[in-house]
Amino acid sequence: MRDEDRAEVALGDVGLAPKSIDNSQVVREIDPRSSRDLWLLVALVAALAGSLGLYAWPTLMMRRTGTAAEQLSRERERLVEENRKLRLEKASLEDLRRVETIATRELGLATPAPERVVVVEKPPAVPAGARLARQDDTGQRHCGAGFPSVRARCPRSARARPRASARCGCA
Repeated sequence: MRDEDRAEVALGDVGLAPKSIDNSQVVREIDPRSSRDLWLLVALVAALAGSLGLYAWPTLMMRRTGTAAEQLSRERERLVEENRKLRLEKASLEDLRRVETIATRELGLATPAPERVVVVEKPPAVPAGARLARQDDTGQRHCGAGFPSVRARCPRSARARPRASARCGCA
């Protein structure tokens, strides 16, 4: 007999009926090696990602800094050129011959007669510690100090200030 025939005879004697098996109560045992291997894999991936980040971050920042420096250099060149143009325009606008031409042709101004010319001089600088006189509404100059005894106001002053002498000293 062949091996196949023997297997049929052996199985033919036994009746095979499907049997339902309930595995819901079976609890799988956790293998500590697989958990350790999983944590090792996670640590390895994290180390690789961290090293890639540590390599890429400075490179990215250098690229950004280079781009910003190039942009600032272009902006500086543009501003220097604009400054040069504005200085040239200012010089042409301040040209006295041009101003005189505009005044005579467009505005109809003429040079005044010598007797109508008024020269305005810059006042000299006030020495340190000097007191300046004030003008009131009438145009007269006075010190603005009050009488010390009565604390009355000086007739030409807007404020009262005590003074050592009995008169205000405005005259």
